[in-house]
Amino acid sequence: MARESSLRARIAQRRRCADGVVVLDIEPVDGDLPGWGPGAHIDFAPDGGPRRQYSLCGDPADPGRWRIAVLDVVDGRGGSRWIHEHVRAGDEVTVAGPRNHFAFEDAPVYQFVAGGIGITPILPMLRAAEAAGADWRLAYGGRTRASMAFLDELEAYGARVSVLPQDETGLLDLPRILGEPVPGRAVYACGPEPLLAALEAELAGRPGERLHLERFSPKEQVDGGSGAFEVEIASTGARIGVGEGVSIIDALAAAGIEVDFSCREGTCGTCETGVLGGVPDHRDSILTAEEREANDCMLICVGRCRSGPLVLDL
Repeated sequence: MARESSLRARIAQRRRCADGVVVLDIEPVDGDLPGWGPGAHIDFAPDGGPRRQYSLCGDPADPGRWRIAVLDVVDGRGGSRWIHEHVRAGDEVTVAGPRNHFAFEDAPVYQFVAGGIGITPILPMLRAAEAAGADWRLAYGGRTRASMAFLDELEAYGARVSVLPQDETGLLDLPRILGEPVPGRAVYACGPEPLLAALEAELAGRPGERLHLERFSPKEQVDGGSGAFEVEIASTGARIGVGEGVSIIDALAAAGIEVDFSCREGTCGTCETGVLGGVPDHRDSILTAEEREANDCMLICVGRCRSGPLVLDL
């Protein structure tokens, strides 16, 4: 697998959007930025700061500018704190992508659900649904109204958008928001894990509606064991042992094989790798049920092996 290319970009503008949220407009140093669609995210690496993933929330039709919004996560891994404290307009950064595991699909009816900073990947979807003339609604929850980003932009959509701060209305009432089953409806949601887990449970018994989720943190996995196994490199036939408690990425690195990775949690998709043989043990928070059943790709930062050797398309 070819290493993903990165490029240099510049912070064109920085502004505060809500309590604890800054918006960064990103422009290329030279040429245009790669195209993208609603639901895409990028890798963002400030000089001297950590590499993290952020959803694009601007206009896909603008090739000269990307936009991200960054919540200052007090108990996070430090990436958002670095951005809030150090990144300013005019700074140059390294970006890579975009990648999209939350792609916007055609549907006659949409229900969007956003929790907090989870509004970011939803914003371009609202524009796309509106442009397509689709029937859509958004339920947007947050801790307080002051903490909820982009409320000014959402006002333009009128009654299609329900702004539901927790301190005013309580937790999102998912049964009321979803209402009766709507055949063909697509439900797109992004936000904290308890919200997404509740949506999964609510929609589990509703055939005909398709749920699409974007997670910012890994989904809790059932421990399927972590014994040793082998992977085979398709291009060379070389076999590499992966020890108990060792990730495939680390085993490959020890053998001198470099692959792109970032989060190491199975949430960003950077290390997605084709599988040509064997059966993976999927432990990521990205792949759909259909993609898991196909067993033709896996996230090698967290994935293991059910039946091997795993033949990797490398």
